[in-house]
Amino acid sequence: MQRYTIAVVVGSLRKDSFNRQLAGALAAIAPQDLSFTLVDIGDLPLYNQDDDNQPAPSVLRLKEAIKAADGLLFVTPEYNRSIPGVLKNAIDHASRPYGQSVWAGKPGAVVGISIGPSGTAMAQQHLRNILAYLDVPTMGQPEIFLQNKEGFFDGEGHFTPESKALLQGWMDRFAAWIKQHVK
Repeated sequence: MQRYTIAVVVGSLRKDSFNRQLAGALAAIAPQDLSFTLVDIGDLPLYNQDDDNQPAPSVLRLKEAIKAADGLLFVTPEYNRSIPGVLKNAIDHASRPYGQSVWAGKPGAVVGISIGPSGTAMAQQHLRNILAYLDVPTMGQPEIFLQNKEGFFDGEGHFTPESKALLQGWMDRFAAWIKQHVK
């Protein structure tokens, strides 16, 4: 059986982030042939084009993690109706220098959770625009905008049966998307 490695980029640095919890719970319900690796973005310096020829070790680590992956899962909160700066910073680092993006051609998907009723709809849309420019074939459907409220996660950070029923279909579609696009 072929295994597919998924680089997971969580756009929140908070230790108890709902989005970090979502990423872990999604990985737990994934098919056995997908393995998930959380990519650390919290130690990246601010992107500066002057550093393109001598990137920091954390930037090199980020780029290697993306290169090694078969697919991408972006899990983002919504800050001020867009993606967090730390996520945009990571995207910029891994897309530079111009013409040497490690994102290009990697299939991916976008998901996120927040306490608001619209979930992370605006952040996801902004992220999809960025990913389209970077040539990341991004799963368009099903879109899913999640509100974290009582009963979404259990006490251990896993999905409750109701949440799992909602997200298992999404995860199955994601797995099929990755397999369809990996050459």
